Amino acid sequence: MMQPDYIFETSWEVCNRVGGIYAVLSTRAASMQAEHPDKVFFFGPDFGDHSDIYFKEDKSLLKNWRLKIGDLKIPVRIGRWMVPGEPIAILLKFDSLWEKKDTIYAWAWDKFQVQSHAAYGDYDESCLFGYAAGMVMESLYQWLTAKSQKPKANFCMHANEWQTAFSIFYLQDHCPQIATLFTTHATGIGRSIAGNGKPLYDYFEGYNGDQMAQELNMVSKHSVEKQAAHHADCFTTVSSITARECKQLLDKPVDIVTPNGFEPTFVPKGKAFDERREAARAALRKVAGEQLGGVVPENALFVAISGRLEWKNKGIDVFAEALDKLAQKIYHSTKNEKEVVAFVMIPYLDRAPSRKGKVSAVFVPYYLDGHDPLFGKTYYDLLIGMDVTVFPSYYEPWGYTPLESCAFHVPTITTSLAGFGAWAAEQKDQYGVVVIERTDSNFGEVSNHIADDLLRFDRLSGEEKARARKEAAAVAKKADWKHFFKYYRQAYDIALRKRDNRIDELQNPRLL
Repeated sequence: MMQPDYIFETSWEVCNRVGGIYAVLSTRAASMQAEHPDKVFFFGPDFGDHSDIYFKEDKSLLKNWRLKIGDLKIPVRIGRWMVPGEPIAILLKFDSLWEKKDTIYAWAWDKFQVQSHAAYGDYDESCLFGYAAGMVMESLYQWLTAKSQKPKANFCMHANEWQTAFSIFYLQDHCPQIATLFTTHATGIGRSIAGNGKPLYDYFEGYNGDQMAQELNMVSKHSVEKQAAHHADCFTTVSSITARECKQLLDKPVDIVTPNGFEPTFVPKGKAFDERREAARAALRKVAGEQLGGVVPENALFVAISGRLEWKNKGIDVFAEALDKLAQKIYHSTKNEKEVVAFVMIPYLDRAPSRKGKVSAVFVPYYLDGHDPLFGKTYYDLLIGMDVTVFPSYYEPWGYTPLESCAFHVPTITTSLAGFGAWAAEQKDQYGVVVIERTDSNFGEVSNHIADDLLRFDRLSGEEKARARKEAAAVAKKADWKHFFKYYRQAYDIALRKRDNRIDELQNPRLL
């Protein structure tokens, strides 16, 4: 099996916590460093003070190379990404490329048929970042190759999502010796179809990606994603669910599915775990009391939902309906039900807290990076204190949030339309993971199922809850990166072999 000597990886979320991709890369970094110590380089956009929350500059790293890249006119900072493994991170600014935008887009059309003419929104800055990352990678490749004692070192470059696709195009045109990988964590068209209220699954075989791009005003973003999928040496996605999307909507089957794992060092052990959980519950109880205007009982059931503000795709709508049904079930119950407090941890979803019979909702509209004005704690520092989480996604290529929940010994409720949910349903230890069958047309059934599951969980004995927590953790252990990183080794092998074939064809073109 061919393996890289050096790995370049890029994402808009390197040292920039926005969503689930940050969690994927930041937890995988430790496994990568273990196999390729300090031969892994992450490339991300430089957002100054915001980046510095996650990044620590080290001017001693790659010092001699730093002196050689001034001619690129792309300022870079080199340091460590402050996550387990502390890999080398290179943050860059791409402002100097704005004046060359039209020339770059013409080149992308001529070489790779990328249609940038309908660009809007974040398309320009994303593509320019990807192009700049490619330029910096080429420079680093040349420097490392010149100083390497291994004359034909293998290099792989891994681009995540369409925002970084121009790095693939740049390298294949300017530095074809680097093998390229492209991962779509969710197809843009699939997400948009779902988010616009169209039935993604019932009519799935009838969708044409190019046609839907026109209809949904996504021509440029779809084009860059599709061409990256077709031109990369290895094309991957994170679940069998999204692999099906890629084949249908991008007209390109994936080369391999690379499911998302978790790094266990994020989770405290033993006494430290108990102390963190106790501190989290105290903070949750305090804030809930302040927000709801009353004392929250110590035995209250703490429930959480989190993720991006995608009302339908993330299942926020069905969760809200489930809470209403839960309140009604508790109101009509003859048993002395405990109070339920739901924490809606959705950035920008800023609503007033509400309290019904015994079901309350507390809205946390912030990125929980430890600097929010409500808790001042990280998401993991609060997640550990929950009793159960709910992620009833309609569109979810993988579903990092339920996996994180399990890793912190918190039972979770998810759906069959989430990649993680589909995977978890195949595992034996399911007591800590409830996977609800979801379709285009069973919204009411799903919301009622969630309400019943929460009520059932609230009524579990202490011993039964302990079992559920233990089995949730057992599921997460099966998704440890030590089990899932093998898929990346296979992806690197595919990319390197395809690169060799590509270079051979360039050097020895076949006569038609």
